[in-house]
Amino acid sequence: MLDSYLPTFFLTVIYLLSIWLGNKYMKNRPALSLRGILTSYNLGITLLSLYMLVELVLSSWEGGYNLQCQDLASAGEADIRVAKVLWWYYFSKLIEFLDTIFFVLRKKTSQITFLHVYHHASMFNIWWCVLNWIPCGQSFFGPTLNSFIHILMYSYYGLSVFPSMHKYLWWKKYLTQAQLVQFVLTITHTMSAVVKPCGFPFGCLIFQSSYMLTLVILFLNFYVQTYRKKPVKKDMEDPPAGKEVKNGFSKAYLTAANGVIGKKAQ
Repeated sequence: MLDSYLPTFFLTVIYLLSIWLGNKYMKNRPALSLRGILTSYNLGITLLSLYMLVELVLSSWEGGYNLQCQDLASAGEADIRVAKVLWWYYFSKLIEFLDTIFFVLRKKTSQITFLHVYHHASMFNIWWCVLNWIPCGQSFFGPTLNSFIHILMYSYYGLSVFPSMHKYLWWKKYLTQAQLVQFVLTITHTMSAVVKPCGFPFGCLIFQSSYMLTLVILFLNFYVQTYRKKPVKKDMEDPPAGKEVKNGFSKAYLTAANGVIGKKAQ
C-alpha cells in the first residue's frame, strides 16, 4: 500500500462515500445492535494498540533513541524495527474507519461530527506520507502516546457495549483530557527538534506541529461543548412540546457513543 498513494486516496474516498450513502440507506431502517461485532472489534484494536506500544518502546530503547531529537538513520536495525511497527500504525488508521461505519449502522449520526471524520480521514493519509519519507526517528513519539491512549479508549468502548458495566464507566471525560495532553506533548516533542536540530526534516516538524494544533483546537472545543455545565431546568417548568425531559435534560441532549451516554473521544 506504500508504493502508490492511490490505494490510500481511494480508500479514503470510499470511506467518505460510505458515510453519506450509509446514512441514506439507514434512514428508514431500524438501527443495528452489533454487540458481538463491537466487542470483538474493540478487543482487537485494544490488543493491536498494546502490541504497537510495547514494540515501539522496546525498539526505540534498543536503538538508544534521543527523546529530544532523533534522526532517520543513526539507529540501524532499530530504525527498521520502528518503521515496521509504524506500518501497522498506518494500517490501524484504515481499520479505524470502521468506527464511523458502526455509527452509521447503529444510527448514531450525532456522533459523526466534523472532528470525527476529519481526524479519521486525515490520519490515514498523513501516515502514508510519514511511512514514505520519515518512517522512523522522531516519528516514533506520537504513535507511542497514541497507542497508549487507544488501549484505554477502546477498552472503554468494549466495556460500554454491556449495559451492566455503564455504572463503572464514569471516567469518560478523562479520556478526552488524556488526548489533549497527548497532543500537547507531541507538539512539545516535535518543536524540541526545531529548537535543537538533529537532521530530521524541518518542514515535516512544522507540518506535524500545525496539524496537532488543529486537533488541540477541535478536541478542546469538543470537550467544552460536551462537558461544560448545563443549566438545570426548574421542576415546575413545562418541557418543550415533543421532548421528554429526564433528570433536567431533554432526551435530545442525551446521545450514546458505543452504547454509553456522551460523544465519542477521537
